[in-house]
Amino acid sequence: MPETTYLDAIREAMIEEMRRDPRVFLIGEDVGAYGGAFKTSAGMIDEFGPERVIDTPISEVAIVGAASGAALMGMRPIAEMQFIDFITCAYDMLVNFTATSRYRVGSSCPIVVRGPAGGGTHGGPFHSLNPEAMFMNRPGLKIVAPGTAYDAKGLLKAAIRDDDPVLFIEHKYLYRRIKEDLPAEDYIVPIGKANVRRQGSDLTIITWGSMIYVADDAAAELAKDGVSTEVIDLRSIIPFDEEAILNSVAKTNRVIILHEAPLTGGAGAEFAARIAEKAFDYLDAPIKRVAALDVPTPYSPPLEAFYLPNRDKVLAAARELLAY
Repeated sequence: MPETTYLDAIREAMIEEMRRDPRVFLIGEDVGAYGGAFKTSAGMIDEFGPERVIDTPISEVAIVGAASGAALMGMRPIAEMQFIDFITCAYDMLVNFTATSRYRVGSSCPIVVRGPAGGGTHGGPFHSLNPEAMFMNRPGLKIVAPGTAYDAKGLLKAAIRDDDPVLFIEHKYLYRRIKEDLPAEDYIVPIGKANVRRQGSDLTIITWGSMIYVADDAAAELAKDGVSTEVIDLRSIIPFDEEAILNSVAKTNRVIILHEAPLTGGAGAEFAARIAEKAFDYLDAPIKRVAALDVPTPYSPPLEAFYLPNRDKVLAAARELLAY
């Protein structure tokens, strides 16, 4: 099979699911004739037509609202945010209506809200959001953040088939940089199951999305000094694979939680708390978090590089822990 980019894996997942299930459709800004701001839906309108690849006005609340209504009537909508930052415009609809549907009326609301997130592309404060922490404590929503083409395709297919709303966070820095050979046959990646990318015994790095590559680089550098680092790609933020986290901490006794969103109030705080509650006796050093600075994402490329987590910041944290 030819190598598939992260972006094309997302497109393939949507196309295959729309062919498999006539209830699946795509709705969003410029997803039709234009093919999406990043071309994730390029050509789809030619196969499925404007009734299943639906262009909308610039209104995220209308997109999520229309998708939620369609889902309650038996459809399986995929709602695209042109940039995930603007999901905040639909926050009320998503958390107070869509996520609570099963509790309020006993009806599932199977929508997928997907869109490009993250920094590294010099998008500044309005096009670089990592929104997972904003939605973590809203029961009823599932949140996934794939870092590989294989996972992007498999998790999106799983999300489309899921009976509950799923926030699907795509990292736009990976769209055309990551390429993999994907299976020809149909497959899904289960929501809530982490992937141990690298086995280790001295230190655990827990991460997701584009940060898995930062963790890989740091682990490779640490290996030169004889340090065995375990790298866990959570893949799913809610539900998350608690068993994988606790098992790794019990094995290595030291843990770094790495995420691209700002440190304060980030998703890493929840994982750190869970480790402290359930694996404290295994820890030989404090839990360390490596994350972005608590400032808006800068436009300036040098300032953005300074703002984001990177290999050197992970290495500094690792060496501090290893000194205990």
